[in-house]
Amino acid sequence: MGNQQGGEFRDGDILQTLTRGLSVIACFDRLHPRMTPTEVARRVGLTRAAARRILLTLVSTGHARTDGKQFELTARILELGYAYMSSFGLPEVARAAMEDVTRQFGESCSMAVLDQGDIIYIARVPAQRLMKQVLDVGGRLPAHATALGQVLMAALPDDELTALLEAYPLFPLTEHTIIDRKLFLERMEQVRKQGYALVDEELELGVRSIAVPVHDRHNRVIAAMNVGADARRVSLEEMSDRVLTALRRAVNETERPIGHL
Repeated sequence: MGNQQGGEFRDGDILQTLTRGLSVIACFDRLHPRMTPTEVARRVGLTRAAARRILLTLVSTGHARTDGKQFELTARILELGYAYMSSFGLPEVARAAMEDVTRQFGESCSMAVLDQGDIIYIARVPAQRLMKQVLDVGGRLPAHATALGQVLMAALPDDELTALLEAYPLFPLTEHTIIDRKLFLERMEQVRKQGYALVDEELELGVRSIAVPVHDRHNRVIAAMNVGADARRVSLEEMSDRVLTALRRAVNETERPIGHL
């Protein structure tokens, strides 16, 4: 009989295949980003055949990829943590820092994750003023036209970004939305180099936004945080200066305890 928080369970209740699959996922880290089935089997304590079956299953669900010899996890593996982050962890950790940003500038501060061609809001501290877009936790917006989405897309490996753009072509929301693929890829390079995305009326006329990435303890981008503002109230210069500084401070405060989640 095993112990369980809030109760007990019988050994027969444990699904060994799932347990082994989670062990395989967990054995990949910064020092072991790519491994053969033999190497995975050795690290987890499985037979090579069992490790290979699990790895191929992860490939079939899009959570891993292989060159025929070595396997590595894909960014989709982060989806397994999104439910936890959304229900308890990351939004709760970030809340106080986000409230400070909204209090300082009187503008909304939000956090989102990437889900295919959209962003999904997992935390939001709204300003008193209301914009046309009604944004709540769980709400979706097209990733390519938002600062949050551009930060998250820029964090993808080139091949995954290419696949995403093929599956979800760029489309206009305003006359300022970047819909030329070459120009968008140039924007992605710019975001990678400067470490933030600044979007000016690409999602909605009169609204500009700036976003920065949120990293886990392995320096992987797991979310993005932004400030959205009315273009009449906040200039581009202020967004890329005072607002960006405050946003980065909020992210630093959020990232510090993430290793304990």
